[in-house]
Amino acid sequence: MMPYYYCLVGIIKREFLRFVQQRTRLLSALIRPLLWLVVFAAGFRAALGVSIMEPYGTYITYQQYITPGLCCMIVLFNGMQSSLSMVYDREMGSMKLLLISPLPRPFLLLCKLIATAILSLIQVCIFLLIAQFVDVDTPVWGYVTAIPAIFLIAFFLGALGLLLSNLIKQLENFAGVMNFVIFPMFFLSSALYPLWKMKEASLWLYWICNYNPFSYCVELLRFALYQELNISAFLVVFLATILVSVLAMFNFAPKRTFRG
Repeated sequence: MMPYYYCLVGIIKREFLRFVQQRTRLLSALIRPLLWLVVFAAGFRAALGVSIMEPYGTYITYQQYITPGLCCMIVLFNGMQSSLSMVYDREMGSMKLLLISPLPRPFLLLCKLIATAILSLIQVCIFLLIAQFVDVDTPVWGYVTAIPAIFLIAFFLGALGLLLSNLIKQLENFAGVMNFVIFPMFFLSSALYPLWKMKEASLWLYWICNYNPFSYCVELLRFALYQELNISAFLVVFLATILVSVLAMFNFAPKRTFRG
């Protein structure tokens, strides 16, 4: 068991040191959702009203409503950036050196996903602390109950990014694929507006949002911040995590060559 433990700690430490050295990574991860929270929230609040009744049976401000979606945005971007580093490591050969370890390849990739999830959790916690200064009043115990939800969401989105990295043949194409995945997943979800509002505007867009797994990530965290468990959201995210993780781990190809 000790080799597995040392491997896990070593990969987590490696990812953390890489994250610390990339100082602008944390800054960019926080500025993007903070702009949405401070600037864009004013316009959406004017359109939707000062408060929203969903989904807790009580009125909450629009800033409070979009905060879980913005947290998931941080996790989504971090998962995709970690996948980009996987593509880079695979192209440079460092990933191949890691995978020649006697430990099973799925375990090594599992450690990578755990490290990615921990980094996402740290970034989200920092964002939630800052959000306290912009009218986001969340119960104190809500932050505690949100930690498992954030970790599960981060693991799912990290595994999704890893699965996408398996399909990328050139490093230069990854940025385009990221945008093709990130923005539809984020905007076609309940991150910025309630699904019942989307249903009033467009029925077919409502069904797309309803079947978007990212919507269930947002709802899982939204309820968790208020110490509630959305069972349907949890089941969808949990099952999607298992499916995507298995596909990502067993389809990883470290020997793929890259051509310009």
